Amino acid sequence: MAEMKQKTKNSNNGVYSSSSKRSNNNNGFTRKCASLVKQQRARIYILRRCATMLLCWYIQGDNDSSS
Repeated sequence: MAEMKQKTKNSNNGVYSSSSKRSNNNNGFTRKCASLVKQQRARIYILRRCATMLLCWYIQGDNDSSS
């Protein structure tokens, strides 16, 4: 895909600068990916805590029944 560039004139000093629509899309994509990664990390953290709690209950239950 060809990158589309748009030239705009800066009113302060008359210099033309180029801005890329693609970079704006990349910023949105990066933010969305970062948000998804953060959400997945939270889910994994919750699953890990639940698994640890269940394992502790299972081990504690074995110790209580043998007494």
